[in-house]
Amino acid sequence: MSCAQLVELVTDFLDGTLDPDTSDRFEEHLRICDGCDTYIEQFRRTIDTLGSLPEAGLPEDARDALLNAFRDWPR
Repeated sequence: MSCAQLVELVTDFLDGTLDPDTSDRFEEHLRICDGCDTYIEQFRRTIDTLGSLPEAGLPEDARDALLNAFRDWPR
């Protein structure tokens, strides 16, 4: 797995939704790539620090703008 592939799969990995083979390849890459390991740790810290934002805390027009901006985001 390349670093670019790992970045594309990071959310699925952290959500635990990767298939077992892909998850194994993801974890193997983390064992050999210090940069990606650091990236994942930063991602985890951000999630831990921010927790979850309540939906009501985001104005509806901002929510719609974000959803529209990322709707066609390439996977």
